[in-house]
Amino acid sequence: MTNMEAIKDGFGLVNKNWQLVLIQLSMVFISSIGFFIIVGIPLAIAFIFFSIDLTEFANIRNIFSILKEPSDIISKYLGLFLVVLSSFLFYVVLVALLGIYVFGGSVGVIGRSIRKRTSKFSVRVFFEEAKRLFSRLLGFTSAIGIILIIAAFALGILGGGIAALVSFAQTQDSTLALFFSTFFSLILVIAAVVIILGILSVTLYGIASLFFKGTGAMRSVKEASRYLIGHPNAFWLYTVLFACYLIASFVLILLSYPFTLIPIIGTILSFPYQLISYAFETYLGLIIIAAIFSYYYATEISVKLIEPVAESPVSQPAGEEGMGQSEESGEKEEEKDSAG
Repeated sequence: MTNMEAIKDGFGLVNKNWQLVLIQLSMVFISSIGFFIIVGIPLAIAFIFFSIDLTEFANIRNIFSILKEPSDIISKYLGLFLVVLSSFLFYVVLVALLGIYVFGGSVGVIGRSIRKRTSKFSVRVFFEEAKRLFSRLLGFTSAIGIILIIAAFALGILGGGIAALVSFAQTQDSTLALFFSTFFSLILVIAAVVIILGILSVTLYGIASLFFKGTGAMRSVKEASRYLIGHPNAFWLYTVLFACYLIASFVLILLSYPFTLIPIIGTILSFPYQLISYAFETYLGLIIIAAIFSYYYATEISVKLIEPVAESPVSQPAGEEGMGQSEESGEKEEEKDSAG
């Protein structure tokens, strides 16, 4: 499968399961309501319970003084600060778990559509896949989060070393310092971009391995790394898709700028525009997932199903037997999908 075929297949899969975009929008709506319930209501109760005068926060000068010396306001309103912090952390955890749950359902629906092309979207299938993949996706995202922290720490050490080298060069020669600053800054930027793209590509291909092969968290990371080393074109496919996503998001941000120039009507019109923009970005994100899954299935899963048949061309009965086993296993998978 070529990159263009994978992208076209991604469009077809998402168009067939367009209900996933509505589910993502529903998650945003639920998250917005949850913010006011989980964070807003405790905050309002805390203001009443601690008898806090809101006029103290209305003055702009007071706001700037708070930003300059936040320890004073924290010590004065420690109870309010703890209530807001705990409710906000609780909200973040709930939204993250809900996001993983919805993402698991979306991944499951797309993966089933790839494995069985005749399957159609079903709410029952969505929740079944979300429930089935939730725990494994939670472990996988935790592993990827640890890898991101390690990568950020390594980049921080590299950046600190470059800054120390540039500072030393400035004491010797300004021209040499300028050269070192430009050269090593480019190296740091390139290394950061490659590492980030590498981790993101491992994330998506690892999720594909997690779904199609049923691997665990760390095994999925290893399988994705091995797959990307053996298929460099898979990394470039994700890079192109990610670049297109960034360009589309940038264009949407530019198109939203004129709404800020219109005093009242612009604010009213910006809300539906933001909703449409998020729906379009969600649509593009699902296309990226579908294209990656389709490419992975064609180059990793389907190839291994065909290889046993292709390796025995001499013995015709053995070939027919292998083909029958392959078809029988495919029928069993289809029966499992339909039963699920």
